[in-house]
Amino acid sequence: MRTYLCFLLLFWVGQPYSTFSSPLSKRTSGFPAKRRALELPANSRHELSRSKRSWMWNQFFLLEEYTGSDYQYVGKLHSDQDRGDGSLKYILSGDGAGDLFIINENTGDIQATKRLDREEKPVYILRAQAINRRTGRPVEPESEFIIKIHDINDNEPIFTKDVYTATVPEMADVGTFVVQVTATDADDPTYGNSAKVVYSILQGQPYFSVESETGIIKTALLNMDRENREQYQVVIQAKDMGGQMGGLSGTTTVNITLTDVNDNPPRFPQSTYQFKTPESSPPGTPIGRIKASDADMGENAEIEYSITDGEGQDMFDVITDQETQEGIITVKKLLDYEKKKVYTLKVEASNPHVEPRFLYLGPFKDSATVRIVVDDVDEPPVFSKLAYILQIREDAQINTTIGSVSAQDPDAARNPVKYSVDRHTDMDRIFNIDSGNGSIFTSKLLDRETLLWHNVTVIATEINNPKQSSRVPLYIKVLDVNDNAPEFAEFYETFVCEKAKADQLIQTLRAVDKDDPYSGHQFSFSLAPEAASGSNFTVQDNKDNTAGILTRKNGYNRHEMSTYLLPVVISDNDYPVQSSTGTVTVRVCACDHHGNMQSCHAEALIHPTGLSTGALVAILLCIVILLVTVVLFAALRRQRKKEPLIISKEDIRDNIVSYNDEGGGEEDTQAFDIGTLRNPEAMEDSKSRRDIVPEALFLPRRTPTARDNTDVRDFINQRLKENDTDPTAPPYDSLATYAYEGTGSVADSLSSLESVTTDGDQDYDYLSDWGPRFKKLADMYGGMDSDKDS
Repeated sequence: MRTYLCFLLLFWVGQPYSTFSSPLSKRTSGFPAKRRALELPANSRHELSRSKRSWMWNQFFLLEEYTGSDYQYVGKLHSDQDRGDGSLKYILSGDGAGDLFIINENTGDIQATKRLDREEKPVYILRAQAINRRTGRPVEPESEFIIKIHDINDNEPIFTKDVYTATVPEMADVGTFVVQVTATDADDPTYGNSAKVVYSILQGQPYFSVESETGIIKTALLNMDRENREQYQVVIQAKDMGGQMGGLSGTTTVNITLTDVNDNPPRFPQSTYQFKTPESSPPGTPIGRIKASDADMGENAEIEYSITDGEGQDMFDVITDQETQEGIITVKKLLDYEKKKVYTLKVEASNPHVEPRFLYLGPFKDSATVRIVVDDVDEPPVFSKLAYILQIREDAQINTTIGSVSAQDPDAARNPVKYSVDRHTDMDRIFNIDSGNGSIFTSKLLDRETLLWHNVTVIATEINNPKQSSRVPLYIKVLDVNDNAPEFAEFYETFVCEKAKADQLIQTLRAVDKDDPYSGHQFSFSLAPEAASGSNFTVQDNKDNTAGILTRKNGYNRHEMSTYLLPVVISDNDYPVQSSTGTVTVRVCACDHHGNMQSCHAEALIHPTGLSTGALVAILLCIVILLVTVVLFAALRRQRKKEPLIISKEDIRDNIVSYNDEGGGEEDTQAFDIGTLRNPEAMEDSKSRRDIVPEALFLPRRTPTARDNTDVRDFINQRLKENDTDPTAPPYDSLATYAYEGTGSVADSLSSLESVTTDGDQDYDYLSDWGPRFKKLADMYGGMDSDKDS
């Protein structure tokens, strides 16, 4: 049963009598035994009497969530002016007046019409007044009072999140902070324990615990291992009323994940690994993979591999695959099956990130043995050197041996090897090699001045397996031999002044030599013996590979001798001594008093009336033009001789060649042999054109023999084809007449030309039967027969 507490608010204003109010009643199970009234003071504004103070109770208390069927009684208003005759009227204004709160205008009783919720509005401020019902004037001043809603425990605690997520490192100490949960209660925290929340754990023990007042969740179990269990779900309850019986409660879920720490060392699943690799594997070739397992994750599971011991430490290497955390065994140096067939390594796996507080668990590393077997492969021959350097004198004869190379099969079979020269490196085939023993010898003469070094590649190939071959560079240096004579460094042409003095230097000579002697060049200069006596100049050797030309007399006359040619002999000091003769041209010139040349031409003084230079040039030009004209004329005549005899201004391709030659009759056998047309089997061995001079003699062209008794058309087509393909035929169309009647004619041939080729006598008596037109022929041939008979 709800209890009601009513307050009596007494107003004492200027009246000699007193008003009474009872104190706040205690909460009971029903309405108060005596209703409390709020008395309004009388109007004393027109009274001049002294007012007496009294206590004023100006608030009511009302329980929330009233569930009764009647309106909830709040309190009563009463005025001293109320005589009980119904002349006064009570009115109410303010929060909820007329809707939530109503007043009986006759009695002043206040009631609540609806259920009130303190969480929605805890306080209502109202104003009350008594007025004259008849005049409507207030008989009392307006008074303000408060209605407070008393709280009841009608709201359960609510957490700020439906689900919490938290992490804590594995292997954490007991009492390690995990997360803090918070629940709020909408009830009045100042009234009773309705809003006092206490936390407790419903699920998650014995791993975690929660502080009842703060909601802080902590670890409660030692050595929780993520590798055993990673996820935990904890249910936390928040209960009001201080956790007492009858309190309301709410729950939330906390998902806790254990984060990884490096508490597990790497471990190899097996102690021994074995791999195979061919001996031809180049450095860097992967051989196999090994992997150590680590129960941790992330950077705590990172592993570094290293080779710590074994006989193959310098031959192999191990690297870590950062994605798979595997150790990759690779070749570090070239392997040789013939030298070593099996290697043993000790590989260690360790964690780079180690937590010192877990070192007591043991060393965070593990080791395994790796056995590597080298497989034999057919290898190419191996030369004894990486490169060969040989020397040979440039005067060496052909087939001179320079040196040799050597290579052998490194395999156990020791297959024989043959040698050859890569001709792409010796295009001129200057060198050759003995395929059996590898001796290098010359096949051509050498010249150091042409090429000093020869870079040749030698190939060694297995005889049983030509696919296996190797190459080696061969550098051949050609040594110098003194086979070149020194010569002037340039063409020397100098001058001497007419007034020159004796022993005057007019030119310095220098020489060069293509050879390169070991001790350097040492040249000597001298005049040729034939010019040494009676020469107007001398050659002075300076002993520094230079020489000077000096005058031998005082004064020179350019009108007597304008140019001197001095043969100078240049020799070297190498063995054998080489020398050459060079000519120095010295011109006599007129000079000024400083020795500067002014004029070197003597023709103006010798021939004062001669031709000028321009005239000489014009004469030479005319001679050249005349010679060119003669050459052109001769060339044109030669070309005309090659042209055909038949020349016409019109197009000659369709003309008929006419020779105006009647021939010499039957006895003329040189003009044309008609037997060829009658007997196609008779072929001329050679035939030349008669219309042009032949330029070259062509071999006779044989044509297939025509069949006997061939038709005229076939014969002419055959001859036409031969002319079309004949290189001696003219480059134009011509008409060729063959005068061939063919075979099968009843009258046969009427020509007498064939008579010269007839072996037997013929009977011409049938001509007399042909009529008077053939009578003459019948008499001629008939008479001949009679003569023969006689």
